[in-house]
Amino acid sequence: MAKTLIEIKQGLEGHVGKRLKLRANGGRRKTIERSGVLAETYPSVFIVELDQEENAFERVSYSYADVLTETVELSFSEERVIARALEQ
Repeated sequence: MAKTLIEIKQGLEGHVGKRLKLRANGGRRKTIERSGVLAETYPSVFIVELDQEENAFERVSYSYADVLTETVELSFSEERVIARALEQ
């Protein structure tokens, strides 16, 4: 788990353009799961372009504080593939 907002931002900057799965707290015991591509990072927020066949809208944005407080969890596709390869 990242320790500061700056570390989270720097970590995400290295993943721009890569596929990810997103889990977000939707309130009232709802969890929202989406998939897409990390499009851009800005000083306070990052943008995810969602897969159109699964979602009604194109883009969502979250703050780095959402990741820090675990309101939003991100997992990148290639990390899972690498982890599976190392397990075998």
